[in-house]
Amino acid sequence: MTISTVPMSLEDFFAYTEDTEIRYELESGELCEMPPESDLNLRIASFLFAYFLQAGIAHDRLRMKTEVVVGGSRMTVRLPDLMVLSAEATAALAEATRSTITMEMPPPRLVVEVVSPGKHNIDRDYRYKRAQYQAREIAEYWIVDPIIQRVTVLNLVEGLYEEATFEEEAVVTSPFLKDLAGADLTAKQILQASP
Repeated sequence: MTISTVPMSLEDFFAYTEDTEIRYELESGELCEMPPESDLNLRIASFLFAYFLQAGIAHDRLRMKTEVVVGGSRMTVRLPDLMVLSAEATAALAEATRSTITMEMPPPRLVVEVVSPGKHNIDRDYRYKRAQYQAREIAEYWIVDPIIQRVTVLNLVEGLYEEATFEEEAVVTSPFLKDLAGADLTAKQILQASP
């Protein structure tokens, strides 16, 4: 749901203090209320957080509900379900007063979005965020879609995302996972949020 009708600047978004218990994204200058997540979406994000932690990713590099500023004709701030930061982004965020990866900071290494039902949510994850994360040069973007039971891995190659999809018992592969010891994660494990 869009809240504002007058385009909001990034500074206005950061200064916004009304309804602070509600989660918002800034979408092309419009303040958009984010609906509550489903239990399954939360379990999937939590499962991946725990999986990455057990696979050796340092706890301070894993983030849930940290904002990331992406470019565009009007500023947009996204609120991914899960991010894995580089060491440089972790250090930059440690000095910040707000849990936001700004345009001046290195991009996250991996962003994961879990798709919610509804055409607007599906378009946002598959179309808009894909273009924005690609432009922001985020190395990997995973779209976990419990609706169609598919995990889409987008890998940045020479400035463009290359796509691979995984279903059922297919082992998810990506440059990020290749760096993890013993990473044999299937699409089914992710989608069911269970080892």
